[in-house]
Amino acid sequence: MPEEPCQCPDCQRFYREHDRLIRENPTLRQQQELNWAALQAFRTLAGRVLDELQKLHGDGAVEGPAAVAPGAAATESDGVQQAMADLENINAHLFSIEALMERIFDVRVPEAVEQKFREVAGELAPDPLNADRLRLNRLLHQTPDLPG
Repeated sequence: MPEEPCQCPDCQRFYREHDRLIRENPTLRQQQELNWAALQAFRTLAGRVLDELQKLHGDGAVEGPAAVAPGAAATESDGVQQAMADLENINAHLFSIEALMERIFDVRVPEAVEQKFREVAGELAPDPLNADRLRLNRLLHQTPDLPG
């Protein structure tokens, strides 16, 4: 029985984006640059949001509406503090990924190998049953996408 990809809207959007990224960036060099830019964009945005939250809530004191509804404000404050801790962890992981990416970014291959990347990209991008894509889909969706 053939494996069928998940058909939910989130997974379908993921499949389209996966294919687009391969079609539009079919060489090793382009994939390196794309991943580096995505990593830097993620770090920049997550870091800026964390900075803004720390400015507003850095000392743990809740301002504004908290004085009116202490119970609700405490819950909201707890949520913000947890989000800040999560963002700090994300940023730490992103720094680790960046260190690994620097090693990947240093790799250069001959034009013949880049041409092989282009050939494989043309075959791979439209394949909805690609094992790597299904594996990534499971990570994205957090549910099995294979028949049980």
